[in-house]
Amino acid sequence: MHPESLTLDIWDGTRHAGVSRVHWSRVGSDAVIDSVEPAPDAVPAPQRSLSLIPGLVDTHVHLIGYAGEGHPDFLTWPLVTRPEEQTLHGLANARKALAAGVTTLRDLSADEVQFSLRRALDAGVVEGPRLQAHGMVGMTAGHADMFTPAAFPLRKPTADGADACRALVRHWARAGADGIKIATSGGVLSVGDKSSWRNYTREEIAAIVDEAHALGMRVAAHAHTAEGIAIALAEGVDSIEHATLITEEQAAIAVVAGVTVAPTLLINEVIAAGGAGASPEAAAKATELVGRRDALLRAAADAGVDFVLGTDANANHVAFGDQMAEVRWMAEVFGWQAPRALEAATSRAAAAIGRGNDLGRIAPGYLADFVVLDGKPWENIDALRVENIVAVISRGRVVAGSTSGLSDRG
Repeated sequence: MHPESLTLDIWDGTRHAGVSRVHWSRVGSDAVIDSVEPAPDAVPAPQRSLSLIPGLVDTHVHLIGYAGEGHPDFLTWPLVTRPEEQTLHGLANARKALAAGVTTLRDLSADEVQFSLRRALDAGVVEGPRLQAHGMVGMTAGHADMFTPAAFPLRKPTADGADACRALVRHWARAGADGIKIATSGGVLSVGDKSSWRNYTREEIAAIVDEAHALGMRVAAHAHTAEGIAIALAEGVDSIEHATLITEEQAAIAVVAGVTVAPTLLINEVIAAGGAGASPEAAAKATELVGRRDALLRAAADAGVDFVLGTDANANHVAFGDQMAEVRWMAEVFGWQAPRALEAATSRAAAAIGRGNDLGRIAPGYLADFVVLDGKPWENIDALRVENIVAVISRGRVVAGSTSGLSDRG
């Protein structure tokens, strides 16, 4: 083990801790924080503008998207690209997020490609952020299925009927999934459906949630409409993705149940504006939702709904590197003070993916994932910008930028 430390002005994931010395020890391919001790007089004047915050956690991404120059068609690229090649693009996207201060990602439409990538990252075979991967359980003609043209022979697996749904959950569990993703409404980018369409029956959703929970896996539910949100809440999902048209009553239920929500604001703004090659169909669907969204989400935030960072980044409509912009937009839409916005991207996001005991905080026993910034984002969230990153530390190692002149060996 090789102990290391930094002494900087620290925001620890829940509060401003002041100038402190954080000390960590490497353990295999990872690192654990040993201590965080006040050191108010330790930082020289030239470094007093710098700060240390936990690495960001994005609870909703899709790693498999084209990572090179230019913009191949979003829908067809995955259909004409072999899984071996997709894996390399997924790794490139993950590394872009890491360089932008995002040290943990959760992929919500994963299969063996992402499961394999996660294992390689955890073993230190390749360098990149921490990764969780949820397998998708979707119905024939459902949101996930509508990304694949009808005549294309290599469709992702679907399940119809409660027994088949249970079987697909078990399939993903055996393959190595961390959790399960479902849809209880139609989507925006999926072709040929509408956000208002029902996905799955209550019996099928109940079977999915029951089987996933029995196998120790969380369930994330894609839901745009009030009907979809109501069904997801009633069947006991752990998080709701988008929650675009959430009602006051549903917000109250979510608060009591402890259900987290990733609002994915920027992607729907981009699609509604027809950006990144969004089709007229997708733009129309997004425009209808965005026009009603902000007031409803603001009311839900005021009611205490636990909103967390989730971008829906896919390397096309939202880049792996746009996470800090999403946090700033969340603060504006929800009327948050800067500390609440930072919590959404660190300690609260870590808890939302079941890692609240070892990620998202700068505290003893937590894993050593940090971002060194020029500025104090807990005072002014506008300081949370990629261009202000001085260094990113993941698993106790500097992976972007430099800590030259800041770190010391214990």
